[in-house]
Amino acid sequence: MSMFAMNTSRFPKDVDLAFITIHGTFGEDGQLQQILEERGVAYTGDGVEASRAAFDKILSKEKFREHSVVTPEWEVVEVGQRPTISVPLVVKPARQGSTVGVVIVKNASELDSAMAEAGKLRSQIVDRKICVGPRKLTIGVLGDQALPILEIIPKGGFYDFNNKYPFLNPQGGGGAEHVCPAKIDPKSRRNKFRNRRCMRFARSAWLFTVVSMCCLPDSGEPFVLEVNTIPGMTEASLAARSRCGCRYQLCRSLRADHRAFSPERKGAGR
Repeated sequence: MSMFAMNTSRFPKDVDLAFITIHGTFGEDGQLQQILEERGVAYTGDGVEASRAAFDKILSKEKFREHSVVTPEWEVVEVGQRPTISVPLVVKPARQGSTVGVVIVKNASELDSAMAEAGKLRSQIVDRKICVGPRKLTIGVLGDQALPILEIIPKGGFYDFNNKYPFLNPQGGGGAEHVCPAKIDPKSRRNKFRNRRCMRFARSAWLFTVVSMCCLPDSGEPFVLEVNTIPGMTEASLAARSRCGCRYQLCRSLRADHRAFSPERKGAGR
């Protein structure tokens, strides 16, 4: 239970609408949405169950499979167990942010330490096959509108916490180049991305999402990795960059979307 949730007496009594921008645990996993619904406060974005389903990597993977959205092979492993998926693979906690506790395992000798690292977060662990040599892509979906496709090119290694938030550790030398719109053949972009089943699914399941994908180098076929329902709003955040690099314009778009901005009803999410 968070300090905010426990000390609800400090919550203002005259709030008409909560504009949620808390990225990750508590703000994105349904906890904050639950508190707001209990207090009868309207809020932006998705509801409790939709937020939980997106943040929980197990539930979201099951949703992908249910709706025939292509995603890498995966399995759930309890702390202390070993996966049956062969290396190389990705180890990550099931209920944490996109880059929290993520370890790329290239050799079997690295598996035990990766599982132990993920297990520190006291969560079930999701192991999935790694997309060998992928392009990392992300697509913002705002209501019925798919934002421009953005490609992420990390300075080194993979797109981990250090490369995602270089301003938190300037001495770490992390960072990434963001190419928007991504350099993808227009026909491929139209046929394989913007009109794919995953885009239709994201539009129907969530109000404002960022869909993370990897793209195989040979076929160009995209695989969906996960979705974020409260994208970050920092200078390094992807949703803001895909919206012409302007967070203010993104906020204006959220306000303009009547489903994402619903002061007329309590509990704006689905």
